[in-house]
Amino acid sequence: MAYRTIFNPKNPRKYAGDVSKIVCRSMWERNVCVFCDEHSSILKWSSEEIAIPYMSPIDKKMHNYYPDFLIQFQNVNGIQNWMVEVKPKKQTMLKENASKKDKVTWIVNNCKWNAAKVYCDKNNIVFKIITEKELFSNGNNTK
Repeated sequence: MAYRTIFNPKNPRKYAGDVSKIVCRSMWERNVCVFCDEHSSILKWSSEEIAIPYMSPIDKKMHNYYPDFLIQFQNVNGIQNWMVEVKPKKQTMLKENASKKDKVTWIVNNCKWNAAKVYCDKNNIVFKIITEKELFSNGNNTK
């Protein structure tokens, strides 16, 4: 059974969307929600609040991609906006011996991410895919 919980923010004023509908589809997403809610540099954030249309090469139909997070934060460079997708590293690359299911997942994810990059470029947003490496590195850049 898939992981699914509703996140209740401590700082609902920071959330840009319906605070009663913040769904976490993994513990990793929940960790990002907690970080966004509690970190002082995060000005605004939302989860799965926008739809980005993309064409699936699998069924040749239009679908909507709902990015995991939109995050606005303040750092030394000023205010920045990031669109963040949280994925296991294994889903961000295609291995030569991948199963058919893994190949299809990778192909569809790449279509979603390409559509997201176009959207981000048009809206001055940085697109990031965050994996376990970034989530659990504790600031260390180890391989």
